[in-house]
Amino acid sequence: MAEMATYTPPRVWTWDSESGGRFASINRPLAGPTTDKDLPVGKHPLQLYSLATPNGVKVTVLLEELLAAGHSGAEYDAWIINIMDGDQFTSGFVGANPNSKIPAMMDHSGKEPQRVFESAAIMLHLAEKFDAFIPQVAADRTEMMSWLFWQVGSAPYLGGGFGHFYAYAPEKWQYPIDRFTMEAKRQLDVLDRHLAENEWMAESYSIADMAIWAWYGQLVLGRLYDAAEFLDVASYTNLFRWAKQIDDRPAVQRGCMVNRAFGDDLAMQLHERHDASDFETKTQDKIEAAQD
Repeated sequence: MAEMATYTPPRVWTWDSESGGRFASINRPLAGPTTDKDLPVGKHPLQLYSLATPNGVKVTVLLEELLAAGHSGAEYDAWIINIMDGDQFTSGFVGANPNSKIPAMMDHSGKEPQRVFESAAIMLHLAEKFDAFIPQVAADRTEMMSWLFWQVGSAPYLGGGFGHFYAYAPEKWQYPIDRFTMEAKRQLDVLDRHLAENEWMAESYSIADMAIWAWYGQLVLGRLYDAAEFLDVASYTNLFRWAKQIDDRPAVQRGCMVNRAFGDDLAMQLHERHDASDFETKTQDKIEAAQD
């Protein structure tokens, strides 16, 4: 192993805002708002404030799947939260999610607006609200919940661990990359072994599949961290079959477009979503063409 400079921690840690790599400008050890700004509210009861990161995609995929299944009450407005501009630290967003992490939702369908934060909580809220993509049999529901929360517990190792040190850290350090690569590949093996014997994560396509796909499905499809070759994702054949099966669903494809403001394909970017027709008329390629 290559030598690393030894770090001696101080007795009391102090914040160095320039030491955090790519996201140093937006990470901070403090909660609470930095600016006073309300969140916009559109015409639908469900108001989503997000960005097309894996956790954001989890929710927009579910919303599009609900609409495709005929649940008209799942119509929603999706507003982009630009984390590089600090939108997550406005008073309005902190009111929706005190942890200042995307996504957050405000459900206006009841007597009083209900905030829902943390992506898995939003998914569970919506699945129960519309009685969809959640098993009815107790044993199947328990299996689904286990896999849903497996994703919640596992993804920080993939994103904040492997993804950060492999793709975003200011330098490449072997020890953290080796450590988190080992964990990421163990997680991929967990999924591959399960999917060798099961079509879906539980007894049918569910919110567990959507949540796990947004992270691990997109990873094996080569869309996260530019790490497909490094992780040898092609060797996880059962996981790849499952990932491709979900990726082929039209609702999933639409969900991946919502609040997307990055990538070379402007036709895949729908910065805001307020109506189903927006996918045809308001993608970024059409908006920029109209401005020329």
